[in-house]
Amino acid sequence: MTREGKRAAANGVHVFPVRVYYEDTDAAGVVYYANYLRFAERARTEMLRGLGGGSREMMETQGLAFAVRRCSMEFMRPARLDDLLEVETRLTDIGGASLVADQRVKRESMELVRMEMTLACLSPAGKPARLPPALRTRLKDF
Repeated sequence: MTREGKRAAANGVHVFPVRVYYEDTDAAGVVYYANYLRFAERARTEMLRGLGGGSREMMETQGLAFAVRRCSMEFMRPARLDDLLEVETRLTDIGGASLVADQRVKRESMELVRMEMTLACLSPAGKPARLPPALRTRLKDF
């Protein structure tokens, strides 16, 4: 899977295009369920990078990283080989050391999968750490 490019966020929604390749599918040519997590991870990573909270930069400059604490998924329709999908990401809650993202995978505006992810901000020791103030402000402004 490679990125087709990325679109700017508008109205608090980041849109990340994804093409479905053979490696993303099962024997029936349908996207294997766990691959939606990969699509969502890439979309969140690009959204955070665009807001100045790139994973590498956060680790190198502040010693912090995000980890998924909770994930729920609802599958409504399958995606298939060669489909061009979009992963929409919205932030629904920003806590002191966490954030909640609502992510939806769509094909031509038809909703295929809904995901809600709670991300925890962690120190190098794996303990909860407060979001850096500058990043927190950018997330809230998003």
